[in-house]
Amino acid sequence: MFEKILIANRGEIALRVHRACKEMGIHTVAIHSEADRNAMHVRLADESVCVGPASAAKSYLNIPAIITAAKITGADAIHPGYGFLSENAKFAEIVEKSGITFIGPRPEHIRMMGDKITAKEAIQTAGVPVVPGSNGGVPTLEAARSDAKRIGYPVLIKATAGGGGRGMKVARSPEEIDLAFSSARSEAKAAFGNEAVYMEKYLEKPRHIEIQVVADSHGNVIHLGERDCSLQRRHQKVFEEAPSPVIDAEARAAIGKTVTNAIKKLGYLGVGTIEFLYENGEFYFIEMNTRLQVEHPVTEMITGVDLVQEQIRIAAGMKLSLTQKEVTISGHAIECRINAENPETFVPSPGLIQEFHAPGGLGVRLDSAAYAGYRVPPHYDSLIGKLIVHAPTRPEALARLRRALDETVVSGVETTLPLHRRLASNADIAKGAYDIHWLEKFLGTKI
Repeated sequence: MFEKILIANRGEIALRVHRACKEMGIHTVAIHSEADRNAMHVRLADESVCVGPASAAKSYLNIPAIITAAKITGADAIHPGYGFLSENAKFAEIVEKSGITFIGPRPEHIRMMGDKITAKEAIQTAGVPVVPGSNGGVPTLEAARSDAKRIGYPVLIKATAGGGGRGMKVARSPEEIDLAFSSARSEAKAAFGNEAVYMEKYLEKPRHIEIQVVADSHGNVIHLGERDCSLQRRHQKVFEEAPSPVIDAEARAAIGKTVTNAIKKLGYLGVGTIEFLYENGEFYFIEMNTRLQVEHPVTEMITGVDLVQEQIRIAAGMKLSLTQKEVTISGHAIECRINAENPETFVPSPGLIQEFHAPGGLGVRLDSAAYAGYRVPPHYDSLIGKLIVHAPTRPEALARLRRALDETVVSGVETTLPLHRRLASNADIAKGAYDIHWLEKFLGTKI
């Protein structure tokens, strides 16, 4: 087992990894920018190293500085968290060539799944159903018109190197395909430096369902059920729950078996998430995330499996701590992403947190690195915490969520807490009657 792990991230995920390490008796090294000198993960880690100024490009994305920090502190492994360098195959390769263990998948799998076209081809070959679409990339407008006609409108044009909803456009008719194609390519080029796009059938009312998988180096692969992440704004997840209110045990077992078989065929190592669109009883693969997900706590709450500790054990060459038969799903969990943003305009609200009170009680968890007196910097993602609740049933989980949200106090900056209070009390949410388009329609109405 590792003696010291460098955590190549910041905020709540850096603190989450630190906690897992401490429970395993592993020393931690925090890296930080000049803006994060007083961050909670820096305060709690055994050691800390400043890797650059506030700009993420010069600090949290500064690979030479991070490798140097690991070397000078004697870290024998690096955990990338999520975001930043977590899905950077080049970083994973450099870490390994430096004689340090990368806590994550092999570089070839990060690279494979980082490109939407190669990911789709690989996963389809492994037996996973995909959304009907183009055969690879769509290089020209003429090809876009032809593919759209073959697939049938509406169609979705997506950046091959995309994420977060950027480089993604819908065309509902032949009259819209030209603008959608050119807009998607331009946006993809600006956001990712890669204008390549592909095309899929646009599903009208799908759910966003993702399956958590874990694989070790001994040929063992398990899944830990699904998460429902359908409540999204501009393709960014806002509210997640597990299990999904629309997936029964039979469907869960079937898709879980399909996914684990595919992961085994690919020879994947570590923690990963297979994301699907689910409509009319059918699953359609959309992408695989080769890292820990922001919403991983809901899976932990219903299974009792510590996913970060599992990542560490796998990277150290150990077997999974449980078999598929030993995986049990108990109760219901819901997560709300609390951002430092205006709850109506979603404009970021950096600044000094004056008051901070975390909710408590049975089945309540708050993953946050914020505290009273902490200054939310303007340089990074606006997420300041994740409120997770767990209860025996979904109605009880929603009731617990409402109570926990009412207890949560954050002042000095605007947050999305008012939005989550609205969602937790909404009749459609209570019935589980929503899809990936529901939230944006909801935000366009007044209540």
